[in-house]
Amino acid sequence: MKLTFLGAAHEVTGSCTLLEACGKHILIDCGMEQGQDIYENCDLPVAPSDIDAICLTHAHIDHSGKLPAMVAAGYSGPIYSTAATHKLCSIMLRDSAHIQEFEAHWRNRKAKRAGTELYEPLYTVEDAMKTVEQFCPYSYGKDVEIFEGVTIRFLDAGHLLGSSSIHLTLEENGKKTTLLFSGDLGNIDRPLIRDPQKPIGADYVVIESTYGDRLHGERPDYITQLTSIIQDTFDRGGNVVIPSFAVGRTQELLYLIRIIKDQGLIKYHDDFSVYVDSPLAVEATNIYSGGMTEYYDKETLALLEKGIDPIKFPGLKLSLTSDDSRAINEDKYPKIIISASGMCEAGRIRHHLKHNLWRYDSTVLFVGYQTDGTIGRKLLDGAVSVKLFGEEIIVNANIQSLDGISGHADKNMLLSWLADLPYPPKKVFVNHGADGVCDHFANQIYENLGYFSDAPYSGDVFDLETGECVEKAKVVRIPSKISAGRKRANAIFERLLLSGRRLLSVIEQNRGGANKDLAKFTSQIDALCDKWERK
Repeated sequence: MKLTFLGAAHEVTGSCTLLEACGKHILIDCGMEQGQDIYENCDLPVAPSDIDAICLTHAHIDHSGKLPAMVAAGYSGPIYSTAATHKLCSIMLRDSAHIQEFEAHWRNRKAKRAGTELYEPLYTVEDAMKTVEQFCPYSYGKDVEIFEGVTIRFLDAGHLLGSSSIHLTLEENGKKTTLLFSGDLGNIDRPLIRDPQKPIGADYVVIESTYGDRLHGERPDYITQLTSIIQDTFDRGGNVVIPSFAVGRTQELLYLIRIIKDQGLIKYHDDFSVYVDSPLAVEATNIYSGGMTEYYDKETLALLEKGIDPIKFPGLKLSLTSDDSRAINEDKYPKIIISASGMCEAGRIRHHLKHNLWRYDSTVLFVGYQTDGTIGRKLLDGAVSVKLFGEEIIVNANIQSLDGISGHADKNMLLSWLADLPYPPKKVFVNHGADGVCDHFANQIYENLGYFSDAPYSGDVFDLETGECVEKAKVVRIPSKISAGRKRANAIFERLLLSGRRLLSVIEQNRGGANKDLAKFTSQIDALCDKWERK
């Protein structure tokens, strides 16, 4: 029995681990890397067609995003998950595939004119749809024998609707070995979903460490914070614009706003509208409202028993088409606009920022982490203006953030989850954390709990008989840029790439437009390409 770490090793994204046991090759997660890479990841050591099964902890793209690429490369086996993860992946993988195809189309316009090799998307919408058909969904707490000698069980990880820790029982040559993959463990006392379930015993545990060196601090009163921001903004006659991640965070916000409306906490604006302007967020919201009772907490179930939808309410308006989106800014009454993307780098949120950032009466409210270099981070850091659609927009709006919202367990919560194991594991493997955080948290595990721990790098192979590393991969750090000038040049080029992705988003928004307008738009893009194309 062997365990090979492939992704999210000393990095936060791209989760992927290969288990070899009972004559089978089993992947736990198959995620896409997002953001800056620190280390070169090792390739999958076997062909996709030789993988026998994939077990998926949850739907977030950094855990599921490469599944369609595996299918396109020949994987035809089952993908085991919870039912909610299956439903969310059906929209999230399709959305990811659209992005892949648009980027390929954009790159290939230039490649064709230059006579260079065409760019192939990582996968297509057809690949994503085929992938969804290979899912085998199961409930929490059910033992499922997926092969002779291999049994899996999903436990509630409390991170996202349907998110799970995965417990595996392996019986080979008369010996039993157990493993527990934490997946992404959730924060406590969050809207809609339950707290993470206590773990069950395992010989080996693989645990995430996203917040392995940090504490969330005292839990803030979200209702009071949000009410104050909405009331102050509406009293000024402005809009509350919320850049939000489409799946998870948007639905949590709707839960909070429903409470605010139900309790009449906003005075003199009782019938205010709340727009959700993101097709992906709308689909995800419908899934959350679609009878997913197995995954809800007690408070949410109590609402449902009374016939109350926990995330829908009078005044909620779901925007699907581009015309729907444009009409929002024609509504002159104070309102809440929730739109993607969460860091303002693409999507419809940029249109709403353009219409509201210059207004003294409006508020832009951030409810999630903002990466360095993004427009969201710039606004939080006090930028006096930002460029949107080629136009410099002055920042007069009130810039706020909702403190304390996080979907991940902090350091003490992670340690508490491990402390609830019924007996000490032989070893704990730490992954899914920033470089340095993995090592720090591995040390914390030993110092606080006395459990032997390790923070593997991509390509490290461990023998599950002994728990020792039997194959140490060569660690190749992706070199950082040396000169300040080169750093600035790379940052500028990254902005150019982001602008290119935004252009693809704008192109998609114009699907179905008038032929005359589309022809004009096409000529403008071609003229721009002709101007900047390097021969």
